Amino acid sequence: MSRALVIVDVQNDFCEGGSLAVAGGAEVARRISEHVLTHLGEYAAIVATADWHDDPGAHFSDSPDFVDSWPTHCRVGSDGALFHPAAEPAFEHVEAIFRKGHHTAAYSGFEGHTVQADAKVGLADWLRDRAIEEVHVVGIATDYCVRATALDSAEEGFETTVLLDLTAGVAPASTATALADLAAAEVATRGEVAGE
Repeated sequence: MSRALVIVDVQNDFCEGGSLAVAGGAEVARRISEHVLTHLGEYAAIVATADWHDDPGAHFSDSPDFVDSWPTHCRVGSDGALFHPAAEPAFEHVEAIFRKGHHTAAYSGFEGHTVQADAKVGLADWLRDRAIEEVHVVGIATDYCVRATALDSAEEGFETTVLLDLTAGVAPASTATALADLAAAEVATRGEVAGE
């Protein structure tokens, strides 16, 4: 089976010191690099997703509810939108980056696109073009963008597994809900969420 690794939103703003930091984010970035270097031969493709906000409207708020609205994060051109330095060894093997959320909220990597031959290409089509059948999902945050990406991966027909020890969750309650959602969608999980 042809397998891809999808690295979700391992960006400075989602790691310690960022505007929307998730505890354990930097450690997850380090672990992902270690995983890629150790398991490189197990993947036919490695890709990444990134929050990439220009003017996402109500997604940004000075009084966020942390459900539908959030503090300003991953703004195009900011240091917070850059990938965390601990992920750099992994990114030497990333073939494409799928950016999402330019002008609206976007959680799933399948909402994003990369540019290929001057055309926008979505993640599902990119994976199908390479005959990928199985997807491993890692990154930040377990209960938001990892969850959404994994659910969409399964919906698109890919055999999907979330490697939980390579993810970090925002909060125990929302992470537990996310894990239940994944199980209900028959998304496999392995390991335990960092910090849980």
